[in-house]
Amino acid sequence: MDDAATDYAVAVRWQSLSLEVPGVAGPLALRRCQPVDAPVHAQAVIAAAVGVPQRYYTAFAQWLAAHGYAVTTFDYRGHAESLHGPLRKAKANLLDWAADCAAVAQHVRAQAPQLPLYWLGHSVGAQLPGINGSDMPIDGMLAIASGSGYWRDNATPTRRKVLLWWHVIAPVVTAVCGCLPGKKLGLVGNLPAGVLWQWRRWCLHPNYGIGVEGEALRKAYAAARYPVHAFSVEDDEMMSWRSTASLVGWYRNSAQRIERLRMLDVPGRRIGHFGFFRSEMEHTLWPRALAVLERWNLGEVTPKGQPSASNGATVMGMERRAMAASRQCGQGELFSENP
Repeated sequence: MDDAATDYAVAVRWQSLSLEVPGVAGPLALRRCQPVDAPVHAQAVIAAAVGVPQRYYTAFAQWLAAHGYAVTTFDYRGHAESLHGPLRKAKANLLDWAADCAAVAQHVRAQAPQLPLYWLGHSVGAQLPGINGSDMPIDGMLAIASGSGYWRDNATPTRRKVLLWWHVIAPVVTAVCGCLPGKKLGLVGNLPAGVLWQWRRWCLHPNYGIGVEGEALRKAYAAARYPVHAFSVEDDEMMSWRSTASLVGWYRNSAQRIERLRMLDVPGRRIGHFGFFRSEMEHTLWPRALAVLERWNLGEVTPKGQPSASNGATVMGMERRAMAASRQCGQGELFSENP
């Protein structure tokens, strides 16, 4: 265990864990961060984007932990710290990564079943949970810079060059190398071949994964009942408003909200596809995420319409935190159509 100092009154502690998943060659690498001498009132899992290691989310995880959350990060099988052996021999695809999400959620839920559990998915990290249908034991999902990967719905900067990527660069490099050595190319990240090929098929289909994998996937997303709140980033170079709306629409039986994060919220800085998690966003964008989680804690929206809090004192404490977070960041802008 490693203690970490923060800029807040609460110290946090990191713990490295291994999670054995049936059928996976080697355990998944997990890291858990929680306050040292302060109560934990909820749990959260941060699920990474394609090719992004879990350590990228360290600063944000520590910030959430300092606000009373036990936060777990993890690497998908065949990636980063969950890669065991040569990358070209890693056996994994996106459906496998979805199974990893379910395994992690079930593991974290078992650690403290009495606490709410929230899923914070970055990009593909918010696409995968729905594939597990009702097998995701979570109380809400915050989708950050996420959406359908269909190439025509990509934001303009990506759409201009994505066909070259999907029809030439990615398939040629993967066929030659037996994997995608993305770090060497300065593109995406290191990916097992199975992930790259399935991701390519999805991104070239108008209905993304649902269109490729069929009705079973559509029914799985429809079986999800946890609320979904999505942050659509104005200057996201990959995900457009349309792609985010498509993603949210897959979870058709969940309570849904889309919130637009605008560049005016962070004067002088760009946000982009990855910028939400940079430490300089702790006073501007991170409180937006905290406000969403605290509203769920207050029971504003839950899968069964019941408050998550167990007693009045807990509710009062959550209400104070939610109000403080809202004052820090403002209420944000909520839309039901393209702004």
